[in-house]
Amino acid sequence: MTLNDIDFPIPHFDDCRMVREILDRIGDKWSLYVIAILKDGPVRFNELRRRIDGISQRMLTLTLRGLERDGLVTRTLFPTIPPRVDYELTKSGRELLGPVMALVGWATANQDVIQEARAQYDKR
Repeated sequence: MTLNDIDFPIPHFDDCRMVREILDRIGDKWSLYVIAILKDGPVRFNELRRRIDGISQRMLTLTLRGLERDGLVTRTLFPTIPPRVDYELTKSGRELLGPVMALVGWATANQDVIQEARAQYDKR
């Protein structure tokens, strides 16, 4: 398959803005970490926080709210004392894993090439 075989949509301002917003969400600093951790099933808030090195409680809260708002994560509150909250990927969130992991694989496979291209560019 070549680029000529792919039916690229004709960009319209509103469509481009929405796609950009979605890509900004999944491409931010923390969302992919959250999505990757949730791939195996529901996880509690504090467990997420422990597993993501360097994330603050506030940033994790904001990231989870954004992912929930976009329909990628669900939040389930259990009426226990203290309250228990689990986060889990939705169907859309699980569907996102394939493309995201393909992109991560591409980045991993091409990091040396990109690093060399950057070095060559910076020499000029």
